[in-house]
Amino acid sequence: MAATHEVVNQAPLRAGVNEYTGHTALVEAVQAFGGGWASEALTEAGALVGTADFQHDAELANTYTPVLRTHDRWGNRVDDVEFHPAYHRIIGDALRHGAHTSCWADPRVGAHVARAAMFMQFSQIEPGHACPVSMTHAVVPSLQIDPVLAAQWLPRVYSREYSHDLGAASGASGPDGYSAGDKPSATFGMAMTEKQGGSDVRANTTRAIEQSDGSYLITGHKWFCSAPQSDAFLVLAQTEPSAPRSGRSSNVTCFLVPRVLPDRSRNVFRIQRLKDKLGNKSNASSEIEFDQTLGWRLGDEGAGVRTIIEMVNQTRLDCILGSAAGMRQSVAEAAWHTRHRSAFGATLIDQPAMTAVIADLPVEAEAATWTAMRLAAAYDDDTDESVAFRRLATAVGKYWVCKRGPGHAYEALECLGGNGYTETGFPLARRYREQPVMAVWEGSGNVIALDVLRAMMRDPASVAAVDAEFERALGQYRAYDLHVEATRKLIAAAAADPGNAPACARKLTESMALALAGAVLIEQAPDTVTEAFLAGRIVDPGHLYGTLEPTLDLAGIAARA
Repeated sequence: MAATHEVVNQAPLRAGVNEYTGHTALVEAVQAFGGGWASEALTEAGALVGTADFQHDAELANTYTPVLRTHDRWGNRVDDVEFHPAYHRIIGDALRHGAHTSCWADPRVGAHVARAAMFMQFSQIEPGHACPVSMTHAVVPSLQIDPVLAAQWLPRVYSREYSHDLGAASGASGPDGYSAGDKPSATFGMAMTEKQGGSDVRANTTRAIEQSDGSYLITGHKWFCSAPQSDAFLVLAQTEPSAPRSGRSSNVTCFLVPRVLPDRSRNVFRIQRLKDKLGNKSNASSEIEFDQTLGWRLGDEGAGVRTIIEMVNQTRLDCILGSAAGMRQSVAEAAWHTRHRSAFGATLIDQPAMTAVIADLPVEAEAATWTAMRLAAAYDDDTDESVAFRRLATAVGKYWVCKRGPGHAYEALECLGGNGYTETGFPLARRYREQPVMAVWEGSGNVIALDVLRAMMRDPASVAAVDAEFERALGQYRAYDLHVEATRKLIAAAAADPGNAPACARKLTESMALALAGAVLIEQAPDTVTEAFLAGRIVDPGHLYGTLEPTLDLAGIAARA
């Protein structure tokens, strides 16, 4: 049969690249914030995730999505989730490279920065597995509250081994040759929100009854529980019935709930169904029920929110990292396509209209990357000022960076035309569906903006610490100085009238986020990127992608993509 045509002018698969060494801003930020000692490991991981095989696994894991098996063939309740082997290969690689807990297992200068960069690389190619990786990382500060539970679980959390098997019941060995109680590694999840309360966890009705041996029996439900295949969970429950009039209680308490009990039997952990989500398809998210489920109290009774909040702060940082990683994928794929495709007599990237877009996309992505890595560096520093800074700045950064992700993904997708809108073989349609989840998880826009206000009111030192970051960047760009002046007025107005402050919470948080990103860029990034950010995000708040002034070094910025 004669060939109907020859395939030409199609961009090749973007594979065989090093996702670390090719990400200029990330390499610069790792060096700037003390993680340069990890360059060899990061480069090795960058080569791995840049392979065609790893990218194909990412596609398989999102095509053949998790399946819930509530019962085995004989009718026994098992509550297992089955994944495609590609998913297990991906998360196994991530754990082997320390994307979960390397900063806790081997603390040193720049450890959180190095771990953040590792996490970003794996998240860039396949974001779904990053959910249990992130929660396993984030659980460490909460576990450290209880020396007994920490001794039992932290060695397993720090392990770089991976097995998807929970362990067999009745003391039998699982397929990896060990019994449940002997499993050398563990991943963690958390279960907080309920149908009636959502982010208002003090409205939870799940209850926990203390037993004579100090354990608790937990009964209730959780409306969102991601990664239900994990080995253990932090769960919020009431230790006494809610007050009848208000429906609230001050006794929200945190519990550690394992899937497999010390006697190697399965704990009661009933997975009702898996959520059918817009994106994040490779990651199982579920509705669960507890019925006399065994758990152990973590932290003081009634202090559940305080106990789990540091885990939430850590996962909020990972939402920022994940959004920044998604932006990097979007930039890299768009730039790759436009460098390998021609139209109307010239390579796409060399045509002025496209040059302007490909220059603008990395400005957003680099601002997100620098902001994320500056926040990661704050978790390497436990001085009072740094702790205050990250308390407020993490929420501020989470609000802005995660909100910018979906629009950025769309603009990058458009650079590929119809290929960008195609699911099979092209990753940007998947990325476009993925980016919104980062803005929803760990507090959507209003929740985060109100948390910013709470932090400002309860911890004035956090405001001073963030303002000190602004102060160090003043005096170099008039536009930035004026923006900081306006931001300080918004902060003062909120402090003077806290009753009306919630109505302005989003405007205030956005203004602080731009000031924070601008400060980091002024202090650390190349002038060309900083000037483009200030021109396109602060001077022109209504800026549309591809409309930067041609007097800027657009070609130089595009070359960093």
